Amino acid sequence: MTLAKHLAAALVAGLVLLLLSYKLGSYRDYQLAEVAAYVVAVGGLTVLIGVSGQLSIGQGAFMAIGGYAAALLLIHLAWPLELVIAASAVISAAAGAVVGAAAARLRGPYLAGATLMLAVALPSIADRYQGVFGGDQGLDVTVNVPGFLGPTFQLTQWLAWVCCAAALITLVLLANLVRSGIGRAWRAIRDDEIAAALSGLNVARLRVLAFVISAACAGVGGALLAIVTANVSPGGYTLSLSIGLLTAAVLGGLGSLAGAVWGSLLLVLVPSFLTDFAASHGLSGAASSSVPIAAYGLVLIVVMLAFPAGIQGGLRRLFGFAAPAAGPPLLRQGRLPSWSSLLRRNAPARDTKEKGTTT
Repeated sequence: MTLAKHLAAALVAGLVLLLLSYKLGSYRDYQLAEVAAYVVAVGGLTVLIGVSGQLSIGQGAFMAIGGYAAALLLIHLAWPLELVIAASAVISAAAGAVVGAAAARLRGPYLAGATLMLAVALPSIADRYQGVFGGDQGLDVTVNVPGFLGPTFQLTQWLAWVCCAAALITLVLLANLVRSGIGRAWRAIRDDEIAAALSGLNVARLRVLAFVISAACAGVGGALLAIVTANVSPGGYTLSLSIGLLTAAVLGGLGSLAGAVWGSLLLVLVPSFLTDFAASHGLSGAASSSVPIAAYGLVLIVVMLAFPAGIQGGLRRLFGFAAPAAGPPLLRQGRLPSWSSLLRRNAPARDTKEKGTTT
């Protein structure tokens, strides 16, 4: 039943986006495609952090892997677009498995530091192997409109269709995964790792699996962003991208896939709006570049003060639903004890019983 609901919601959203693409101009279609690409990456990150409880600042690095993989496949092998996107997901997932296995024993700031190092170091590979990755100039990505759409069909509209379709498919898969047994196991590890291990869950394997899923989503997002921007270069996948993705996940609402959509909209539309606003008011040079950054920071502060649980959490609260948070609802309301407290509470009884049996 859950799968049917998710498919129905995706179908309705797809029809709305399809109609919207006919009403928008080329520039708005480009922004729509860009938002969809970020939704995929932010969706994987919000599952990693909000559901499995692992902090990562290296999502931009996995987007770079997916973007370069897509560019190389299109340039050298000329694969169909759907196969390129799928291959980018697989390649990024493999990289995520390696990083996840290496970081399986790291927690909190140590894990964040390891992924931060990945985000900083990975773009430098393009400079070291310029013959393959194009150096600072990167690689140009060319995508053509299918012939059945006609010669006058806009490329930006076609890219918006592709990116929105990929985003909807990814969100449906993530939504069903989060509500499956794997998702419940991730939440158990997030809430109490020791209790989850004592209950028989393979904590290390589940943590690596979360990294693999998040990296695969980032790879798809990176491939989509590469075909939208028609170029992939180290300058497009800097540390600021990883921080922006993390910010979008937090602002939208950790653990909420709908929050990934809100966060991606902020990530794309707010800087663009602030830049246009600064230019329209006669600001130029250093002022034109610094004012949007300061205003963007102010927007982030206001959103976090108004919606501590993210935008999706604030909307749920306004409409009378429970706001999403990082733990089970009954546990946060104090009506249920934690698993670890249950284990500690039952431990003396078991010890006493064993002593009485021995005596």
